[in-house]
Amino acid sequence: MFPSALLAAAPSPGSGGTLDEAAEQAGNAAGWVEENWSIWLSTGLRIVLIAAIAIMLRVAVRRALTKLIDRMNRSAQAVEGTALGGLLVNTERRRQRSEAIGSVLRSVASFLILGTAALMILGALQIDVAPLLASAGVAGVALGFGARNLVTDFLSGVFMILEDQYGVGDTIDAGVASGEVIEVGLRVTKLRGDNGEIWYIRNGEVKRIGNLSQGWSTAGVDVPVRPTEDLDKVRTVITEAAVAMAKEDPWSERLWGPVEILGLNEVLLDSMTVRVTAKTMPGKALGVERELRWRIKRSFDEAGIRMVGGVPAQGDEPSSADPTAAMAAPSAYASATSPQSLAATPITPPPNISK
Repeated sequence: MFPSALLAAAPSPGSGGTLDEAAEQAGNAAGWVEENWSIWLSTGLRIVLIAAIAIMLRVAVRRALTKLIDRMNRSAQAVEGTALGGLLVNTERRRQRSEAIGSVLRSVASFLILGTAALMILGALQIDVAPLLASAGVAGVALGFGARNLVTDFLSGVFMILEDQYGVGDTIDAGVASGEVIEVGLRVTKLRGDNGEIWYIRNGEVKRIGNLSQGWSTAGVDVPVRPTEDLDKVRTVITEAAVAMAKEDPWSERLWGPVEILGLNEVLLDSMTVRVTAKTMPGKALGVERELRWRIKRSFDEAGIRMVGGVPAQGDEPSSADPTAAMAAPSAYASATSPQSLAATPITPPPNISK
């Protein structure tokens, strides 16, 4: 039809050669399209199918990961509502950890799915992807060398979160700084120091981590008393004070075990030290130690037991002064025959016997 329309619109018979060439070219183009339209259609359908499957798979995976993260958060909130929930689970910590893990998993899933789909589309277009993969490998190596600190920080943060080495609310000693964790990221961890300062620590710089909030803590108290005190009475008074403390709030929750008297830790001429320990809630050892010292001191005062360094009791008599305290030490020069006196005696000339 297209060549016939051109022939009908021809202005003069002299241009018949040009019209014939145009008609031939149009016929060749139509024939080429007729021969290859099936290949184009199959390639286009394949590309559309690959893209549709990749998009649907990405949406499904991301939705599944989001539901998994929400389920983790709901389980954390459910456990927190129980009696021991506050001791075992920190909602903010679990939320940040789950969000970080979910972000990493979603990014990895999207990269794998879309990257695979892009390679399949290039293969459907009959484009050789070998040079592209080689270039991507070289670029990846160059990026790894150039940004190795960033990669190290990222990988360290991922493993810290996956292994749950610490979380929000924990008190840690990271070597370069110590304090309470207020935010955990894939690259940087934020700590609140003892004086209120905020430390930004790169995860790749952390070589060791001491978590002071996991498991349980130990409260240790040394009680120095006079060596003349009755040890059985001292043990009884400390035990009664510890039992009374364990029955009162909030110490009944912070003490995770009975207060134990380990025995004498040190015996000197003027004092002896009794070691007292207790297993406590993580991060509460310092408060338990202070309260335990307070109660032991009050119980000792009521029982008449004196601690070393305290105020002398009213019935004690002042010690008599040493009569030799004001006496000077004997001098070696007091004796005329001592070596010191002989060495200090001036040399006298020998007598003149010529007279």
